[in-house]
Amino acid sequence: MSKREIINSRELNITLNRLCCKLVENHGDFSESILIGLQPRGAQVLERIVRLLENEYNVKNIRTGLLDITFYRDDFRRREGHLQPNKTKIDFLVEDQKVVFIDDVLYTGRSVRAAMDAILSFGRPAKMELLTLIDRRFSRDLPIQPDYKGRQVDSIESQRVEVLWKEINGRDAVLLTEPTS
Repeated sequence: MSKREIINSRELNITLNRLCCKLVENHGDFSESILIGLQPRGAQVLERIVRLLENEYNVKNIRTGLLDITFYRDDFRRREGHLQPNKTKIDFLVEDQKVVFIDDVLYTGRSVRAAMDAILSFGRPAKMELLTLIDRRFSRDLPIQPDYKGRQVDSIESQRVEVLWKEINGRDAVLLTEPTS
């Protein structure tokens, strides 16, 4: 497999800051908003966004949660092997709140559809929005679009977009992986 860096550490930081500015513009003090990271990879994006909002934009008391969508996906019975669900951590009702789902890469839209189903177990939000770091726009199976997107990546189905984080992978970057023939 060949891997090509399409976003470096500096560009990733700029992108995250731009997303924070858009969130502050639309959610103000976040008193009626909740940020929900989609497990597993949305958790890291959520952590970075919250850290920036608190430290750089002086937003305090941000309510956050983590949502596992494993058993809400429409394809979970079709997968090979044993499923390993992640942890859901939502310690509050979302009734009449603005929920922002956060994920690293928007690909087919199936994870987001599953998240919309799963969140209803915690109440009926006033509004649901989607923030995604990377939007693979030509690969949707469902008519789902992000409200906030960091970068748009045009890729073909055989390619993979991988987000690396300093805390986990030793560096911040976004890679485009192509299978070698």
